[in-house]
Amino acid sequence: MIRYSLKCGTGHGFESWFQNADAFSALKASGQISCPVCGNGVIEKDLMAPSVRPARKAEASGTAAPERPDLSAPTSELEQAIATLRRHITENSEYVGMNFASEARRIHSGEVPERAIHGEARPDEARRMIEEGLPVAPLPFLHARKMN
Repeated sequence: MIRYSLKCGTGHGFESWFQNADAFSALKASGQISCPVCGNGVIEKDLMAPSVRPARKAEASGTAAPERPDLSAPTSELEQAIATLRRHITENSEYVGMNFASEARRIHSGEVPERAIHGEARPDEARRMIEEGLPVAPLPFLHARKMN
């Protein structure tokens, strides 16, 4: 497996794993690689630093390890926007879990008072809700209970 830093035609940077360099070339030639941010299909390899492990001598000498990054902190504008959206939804709506489809239908039909909810639905349930005209949309994140 090989990891490439990639950049789309509009300048968005992202990383992706490929089986090998030939697999990347084949996928690129067939137009199967696109930007996860904007969907642009013009993709090029970007500059990237090699991943080099420190020598055994450096590890054994007790050289201080570099400080580990805070992986929970947003690192881009997109991640910051998603974190803000998650916080807003969590504070302003009720999590109904796997009961989302039935609860959304009950709200839509007027059986229960209208309120903002979020939850989970199987793909076939989500498709049926959209076909029924319910105002639903997928969220770009998992509920906090579903994350590691």
